[in-house]
Amino acid sequence: MAFTVREIESPDPVTRVAAEEAKLRETDHDIGEKMILNMGPSHPATHGVLRLVLELDGEIITKAMPDVGFLHRGDEKIAENMQYNQFVPYTDRLDYLAPLANNVAYALAVEKLMGWEIPPRGKAIRVICCELSRISSHLMGLGAMALDLGAMTVFLYSFTQREKIYDLSELLSGARFTTSYTRVGGQIRDLPEKFLPMLHEFLDQFGPALDEMDKLLTRNRIFVDRTKDIGVISKERAVAYALSGPILRGSGVEHDLRRKHPYLDYEQYDFEVVIGSAGDCYDRYLVRIEEMRQSATILRQVIDRLPSGPINVADWKNVTPPKSHVMTKMEELIHHFIVVTEGLDAPPGEIYFAAENPKGELGFYINSKGGGVPHRLKIRAPSFVNLSILPELLPGCMVGDVPAVLGSLDFVMGECDR
Repeated sequence: MAFTVREIESPDPVTRVAAEEAKLRETDHDIGEKMILNMGPSHPATHGVLRLVLELDGEIITKAMPDVGFLHRGDEKIAENMQYNQFVPYTDRLDYLAPLANNVAYALAVEKLMGWEIPPRGKAIRVICCELSRISSHLMGLGAMALDLGAMTVFLYSFTQREKIYDLSELLSGARFTTSYTRVGGQIRDLPEKFLPMLHEFLDQFGPALDEMDKLLTRNRIFVDRTKDIGVISKERAVAYALSGPILRGSGVEHDLRRKHPYLDYEQYDFEVVIGSAGDCYDRYLVRIEEMRQSATILRQVIDRLPSGPINVADWKNVTPPKSHVMTKMEELIHHFIVVTEGLDAPPGEIYFAAENPKGELGFYINSKGGGVPHRLKIRAPSFVNLSILPELLPGCMVGDVPAVLGSLDFVMGECDR
């Protein structure tokens, strides 16, 4: 069941573009002198090392070309030269605003190759990781978009909440940013004793804080004026460009991998797939606001239903023994040494697995010839695919619309230059 967010209208809708500007948009842009403007790769509104080459006719954009490739990290080739578990820290650096979710998506892909299914408690812990990452990532997107459009207060509100999520990440994994918590076959450790009470406390105060941010922006005349009917992506174009995540759903396409291709027992949780109707910057903002509420609902359900039992698969040939056994028994120590030095004994074959990450569909294609190292690994990064629509989306917009459009796409360059 879908939940449409475009039910909120400004009490006093204002026409965004004056009649003179509307006429200018309709004129032949080939008449007159053009100017080339480089926006980025160090511009604050490009949210990272994105360079936009804009051709301008006055204030109107006539052509736009995104230029990526300023990080040069080569994650896919790195993965082909190391064991499966050794690549987990590199997934932190893809969408570095949602490292826990990246870890989970990659581990699920390798587990599909191995033919593993982790125990129910391990799945529930991973759902906690994914939904906390979704809230954290959307808070960043919300705060940055608001700041780009002049609303600094919302930015401070959102970062206050993100710091509390980082406290939870630190308690869970020992790291605030690059977590590397998940392992192929499970997690590095179970939930700490203080984690669930701390998560419950966070959720209790997060709802009112999110409502406050909602009130500050959703009916704010300036924010509405800057985002409504700007950067419109039709349902057909969103599908044609293979967009995913809140951008696709903002255009009215009810597609969420947690519903369409359930994993981690998501089919057992009660939540709504949030969609928009107009496909503009405002709809994409509304979708992310409501998705955070849905993620909080899922987290409460996980807390109430969290099963007991093991968190890792029981394939002792490919999974390291518990640390307490490694430190006290010779057989477990030898086995630990073999698994760590040789890696997983993966079967030959090829698989593709995709998870619904905060930015969209994060997919991993793995081609294995057997052994502990992948022969080929390809990453389907949502931000990279979502940016492909910019050459069609920006022409006709004004230069002042670019921060709103980029903020509504909410991309991260770490998974573009992979």
